[in-house]
Amino acid sequence: MALSEAVKQLIIKARIVSFADWQATHPAEAIAIFQTADDERQYLTDDELKTLRQMAPENAALMPIAQLLRDQVTEIVDEARTGVLAKFPGILEPGGGLYPSERANACWRDFWQFLRCITYGLAGQHPHYTSDEGLHYMRLLYQELQVPLDAMVLGLEGIKIASLKRIDPAQHETLVPYFDHLIDRLDEFRQTPKS
Repeated sequence: MALSEAVKQLIIKARIVSFADWQATHPAEAIAIFQTADDERQYLTDDELKTLRQMAPENAALMPIAQLLRDQVTEIVDEARTGVLAKFPGILEPGGGLYPSERANACWRDFWQFLRCITYGLAGQHPHYTSDEGLHYMRLLYQELQVPLDAMVLGLEGIKIASLKRIDPAQHETLVPYFDHLIDRLDEFRQTPKS
């Protein structure tokens, strides 16, 4: 499935994380670590988390959770995928929103990327970690590709459920806003944009 030049440009611009407001809580060197990981579209490594913990110890409380979710991303995404396929059984069939298989694989990669972005928010203790501009381009990208938004939102809710069941329930109240922030932002894609 060849992508148009317009879609390729939207992919480049659809960077949904922003560290612009983190200067008050993190030194520039710490923000650079987050930014490099995001530029490379990678989860934070153990060494990066250790360095961040040393640079901004007052913001390190949720780093072990970010690490746990990173280490279990495959299982978490698999559970979210299972939920999407159960709710939308024909989605992988001809005429379904994730047909052909390249579309489905792109969806599952987005789930992996969504959890990566959530872990940045957790590691930095910033529950509002998204970029309005990046989300605008992601919305345009999803419209262009006719991404099934109901399935994507359900998948993100599945990521939240699968993640929270791996974490002590006493911490759920603290963690839920990090998931709900991205769920709410993605859910906005389903609403008609205001002119």
